Amino acid sequence: MATKKSSPDDLLAPVTLAVGQEDLLLDRAVREVVAAARAADADTDVRDLTADQLQPGALAELTSPSLFAERKVLVVRNAQDLVADTVKEIKAYLDAPAEEITLVLLHPGGAKGKALLDAARKVGAREVACPKTTKPAERLTFVRQEFRSLGRSATPEACQALVDAIGSDLRELASAAAQLTADVDGTIDEAVVGRYYTGRAEASSFTVADRAVEGRAAEALEALRWSLSTGVAPVLITSALAQGVRAIGKLSSARGGRPADLARELGMPPWKIDRVRQQMRGWTPDGVSLALRAVAEADAGVKGGGDDPEYALEKAVVTIARAARMRRG
Repeated sequence: MATKKSSPDDLLAPVTLAVGQEDLLLDRAVREVVAAARAADADTDVRDLTADQLQPGALAELTSPSLFAERKVLVVRNAQDLVADTVKEIKAYLDAPAEEITLVLLHPGGAKGKALLDAARKVGAREVACPKTTKPAERLTFVRQEFRSLGRSATPEACQALVDAIGSDLRELASAAAQLTADVDGTIDEAVVGRYYTGRAEASSFTVADRAVEGRAAEALEALRWSLSTGVAPVLITSALAQGVRAIGKLSSARGGRPADLARELGMPPWKIDRVRQQMRGWTPDGVSLALRAVAEADAGVKGGGDDPEYALEKAVVTIARAARMRRG
């Protein structure tokens, strides 16, 4: 095999590496290769194997020429768990891959099985990154890309609302985006997301925070209890409360200006500037200080500093909602 690196767009490259721990992206990488192979040859033979199924000697049989010379896609999952003899066989195969066969290796990255990764990269394998999304901003980017790939327009508020409602599971986010695209005509906005995912949204940590900073104590407590009953981690709720109060503090002390200018200055998206402006009515500097102290106490309470994390959160929510109503004298 030539050492020239295969193009990311060459779905029928002799070898594809899908590297990362995000199951949805790994599965998509496989599906894209299989779809391209079957577009080229409808009779493509697909073998999808786990590491323990690819025992020494099996690779030679799977990659041997077929009587009918049909195209093959050979998928190997959890490649980091392959036994040493099989890894040796794959390395030898990489130097002279068979025609009409596409080998897809799924690997989580990391040190285990790195020698196989290095060997595939050395011969120029096509590589697809499938990293685990760990940050809210990454999930928001994913949702935006989903709608874009589906050929639909969704407002920034709608994308954020969907992330708030669904959470961190990319499969569920992708499914929700596909459902909204199929069911709704025109631009998808926040109201549409709310109609479809009201129950989920009420359980999100950001909904708790939004209701609290708006001074709506009863609704915030209701959302909090629903969140906890559905398994939302208390630490995520304190994080959302902290973000909400800090956003109020940042915007209240910033110079006036257009949302785009403030967004650059404060590191927030423009749509969030508009939302926080609405939420900050009634807030005072003393109120922000009081709320930040309440968040700090709740954070300590849910991380082992108190006996009852739920009570710590309820106390913080009530204090924040009360702080939101402290009018300037």
